[in-house]
Amino acid sequence: MTMQEPEGQYHYQMMRRALEIIDAAEETLSLEGLAKQMNMSSAHFQRVFSSWVGVSPKRYQQYLQLGQAKEMLTNRMTTLDVSHEIGLSGSGRLHDMFLRWEAMSPGEFARRGEGLTVRFGWFDSPFGEALVMGTAKGICGLAFVAETGPEEAMRDMRSRWPNAVYEQDETALEPWVKAAFAQDGETALHLIGAPFQIKVWEALLKVPTGHVTTYSEIAGAVGSPKAVRAVGTAVGRNPVSWLIPCHRALRKSGALGGYHWGLPVKRALLAWESAREDSLAK
Repeated sequence: MTMQEPEGQYHYQMMRRALEIIDAAEETLSLEGLAKQMNMSSAHFQRVFSSWVGVSPKRYQQYLQLGQAKEMLTNRMTTLDVSHEIGLSGSGRLHDMFLRWEAMSPGEFARRGEGLTVRFGWFDSPFGEALVMGTAKGICGLAFVAETGPEEAMRDMRSRWPNAVYEQDETALEPWVKAAFAQDGETALHLIGAPFQIKVWEALLKVPTGHVTTYSEIAGAVGSPKAVRAVGTAVGRNPVSWLIPCHRALRKSGALGGYHWGLPVKRALLAWESAREDSLAK
């Protein structure tokens, strides 16, 4: 997929690799060491990384430290109030820019994809390879495959709508995927889930970029304050990673909780959004 001009695409791939190296490291990496692994000078790597991610390599690594989730819970906790329907226009820069969505009816969901054509494709993303699926109405699935592998990701996603017809077609999905990862244009989502799951995913869509909430807050927002466990299950069944931001749901303690596509990916998603949001606020 060509998401940018040749030089931009080259930098995109290089920075994606740099993020993978940073996330896999067990200690803070020096600017010089990172630049060497990228076969770039320190000054050039710093400039490209800061331009692409929004902050310096050193600052980005600070967002990956273990205490970051607790700090976000303290300083960036979002209270979800169902009595005040703010809509997506008030939900943060990410969704303001490009996201619109539509939910499948309960009857359509009960048919488990029967009569539905789902197109799929494999795409590069800032968080590794992604499997993206979509109907004629929008993206219905987005899975990060770094931890699970492509075969398991495909099996997982297809099991959600087993009666659908699947066709590989990167070209049909590319405009939506480009908007999703480059924040350029508009991405449409087609939410396919049970009614309770849809309510939980709607609540997640109201958590602003760079902020977090808790499973109990979500339970209260959907009118089931005692259903924290069921909320956690619905969050885990979110088929559209990142765009429906299940990674922004934490435990009350500040622990990350689970993540369907692997905790390293969840940490990277939170760090990415926090870093970019802070850079935009300055």
